[in-house]
Amino acid sequence: MAELNGRPVTPDALLTLALTNYGHFTSMRVDEGRVRGLGLHMERLVRDCHVVMGAELDPERVLGYVRQATGDLTGSFVVRVTIFDPAVTMGRPDKADNPHVLVTVRPAADLPMPPLRVKSVRYERDVPTVKHAGLFGSLHARRTALLDGADDALFIGPDDRVSEGGTWNVGFISEDGVVWPKADVLPGVTMALLQQSGPHSTAPVALAEAQGMQAAFATNTTIGVRALSSIDDVPMTTEHPLLIQLRDSYLAIPGERL
Repeated sequence: MAELNGRPVTPDALLTLALTNYGHFTSMRVDEGRVRGLGLHMERLVRDCHVVMGAELDPERVLGYVRQATGDLTGSFVVRVTIFDPAVTMGRPDKADNPHVLVTVRPAADLPMPPLRVKSVRYERDVPTVKHAGLFGSLHARRTALLDGADDALFIGPDDRVSEGGTWNVGFISEDGVVWPKADVLPGVTMALLQQSGPHSTAPVALAEAQGMQAAFATNTTIGVRALSSIDDVPMTTEHPLLIQLRDSYLAIPGERL
C-alpha cells in the first residue's frame, strides 16, 4: 500500500525520490491501532523537515494521511512516512522546499524477535542525527556483514568506538546499568522511550569494551528490544535480567492511538 498526499501513488510521482533519494522519513510500528512514541515520531518529522528542506511540516496533516492509509487495517504492521519534494533535481537540491507525504505500509514481525549476530563495520552515516533517505552506506555495510555470515552491521568509527547499527540504535548492559554509546547517532524514538523508563548513562564505548559488556541489544520501532548474541564472533548473553526487563517494559508501553 502506498499513498502520496492521500492519493494512490503513481510510478511517475516516485521518479524524483528514486533518482535523487533526497528526503527523510520515520517508521512506526502499529499494534492494534496504537503507536509507541507517536508524538516523538511526529516531532522527528517536523525537526528533520527543517534540516532537509528548511520547510514547515504540519504533523496533523501527516497524521491525517496515515489514518486514511491504515483505516481498515488491524493487527500489527509498520507504517513508513517519507517526506520529499517531487520538484527537486540533482542540480538544485536547494529547491526542495515543498514537502510531500508518502505513506507506505508493510507487515510487522512478531515481538520479541530472536537475537542478532553482528559484525563491526567501519562506517558513519551522513548527517547522522537525521533519519534521511540516503541508505546506500548503511545497506552496503549490512551487505558486508551478511556476506560474512552475520545478521547485521554494527558501525565503528575511525577511533574504534561503537556508534549505532544498520538501522537501529545499540545499547549495552554494564555492571552499572544501561549504557548508550556517546557518538553521532540517530536519536531513536525507541531509545528515547527506554531512557524514560529508568536510569541510563551515555559514554564512549570502544569495540573491545562493547565485546566485554554483560549484554548488548539493538532497538528501533520495528524490533523493539532485540538482544545481540555475538559481536564479531564474541558471544554475548541474551538472557540478562536487565535485558529482559527492558524488553518487557517496552512491550508494556500501551502506545498512543493513531
